[in-house]
Amino acid sequence: MTIDELRTRIREFLAANDPATTERLEFLRARYDAGLAWVYFPEGHGGLGLPHGWQPEVDQLFEQAGAPDNNPAANVIGLGMAGPTILACGTEEQKKRFLRPLWTGEEIWCQLFSEPGAGSDLANVSTRAVRDGHEWVVNGQKVWTSSAHLAQFAILLARTDPNVPKHRGMSYFLIDMTQPGVEVRPLRQITGEAEFNEVFITDARVPDEQRLGAEGDGWRIANTTLNTERVAIGGRASARESGLIGVVTDTWRANPDRRTPELHDRLLRLWVDAEVARLTGLRLRQKLAQGQPGPEGSAMKLSFARIAQQLSGLEVELLGEDGLRYSDWTMVRPERVDMNARDAGYRYLRAKGNSIEGGTSEILRNIVSERILGLPAEPRTDKDRPWKEVAR
Repeated sequence: MTIDELRTRIREFLAANDPATTERLEFLRARYDAGLAWVYFPEGHGGLGLPHGWQPEVDQLFEQAGAPDNNPAANVIGLGMAGPTILACGTEEQKKRFLRPLWTGEEIWCQLFSEPGAGSDLANVSTRAVRDGHEWVVNGQKVWTSSAHLAQFAILLARTDPNVPKHRGMSYFLIDMTQPGVEVRPLRQITGEAEFNEVFITDARVPDEQRLGAEGDGWRIANTTLNTERVAIGGRASARESGLIGVVTDTWRANPDRRTPELHDRLLRLWVDAEVARLTGLRLRQKLAQGQPGPEGSAMKLSFARIAQQLSGLEVELLGEDGLRYSDWTMVRPERVDMNARDAGYRYLRAKGNSIEGGTSEILRNIVSERILGLPAEPRTDKDRPWKEVAR
């Protein structure tokens, strides 16, 4: 199929499904069934097997026609992490069951990976899943869980075999968040909001058909998810001088009386860094269109975190005493994070989390050094020891 044939197909779809008169959910379901949701996904799963790079134009054509979107900001984990992982590692039955309602927004997803004792060292997860016939019984605690209070399902990493080394004893599950035994508590952060949650799991059950991949293959599948997540955080498509660099340069232009040579030098350096990161992200997305995400996403996410923290600090300095004001400390549970729509104080505080979420900057430096630069791995005394014998 050529791009012109795809445009024709979209026009024909819109003629048969008028966005002005078709109910929103009915329209989204029809779009998925027509292969015009993720056009780069396989046929039968919301796509047509077309190049990944064609997706932005598809979305733009639907937007220009006044078509409803699937509210992607409310289901970032589902669309950006769960969906690609289910496509890459799931069975046909799992793809048919989960991908359609995930894309239409009927089912919101969250990510149950990090734990109080397994953040940077994710392979140290202690949440247990024990087989009971055709089900798994899950017990444990997860933390830093975005959208858990809204989610119907979660991607879950749990330990199924404590008798083998930590990287080999985990399995990957798709768990129902609405069942008894799953308790979600808000986790208030430095901004005052409860953007994240703690999740306590007590005797929750997961059918074995909702295990993704083979038993014990959880670490490999989790890395598929993490690579996708880091690209999503650090490699988003953007225009020149958009995002936080655009906010800070606008502040610079609006406050000529507060400029100093030192601030000017820092701003120019960060402008160049932001543009280099933007262009590198464009190259990475072009590469991803030809295959699976690799460790390069870790470098992009690492760069994104550094630039965001330095820019937000520069903005506060530029604003002087005005930068110390904080608009609202009300405890809310937001559905999305929009740093650009808030004040400088919020941006400064929220950016502190950029070097933690999606993999800490320290861990990402290890990934870059070992998997991209080929440097020797750091010594690990627990590498070949059974997980249950490792001191914690």
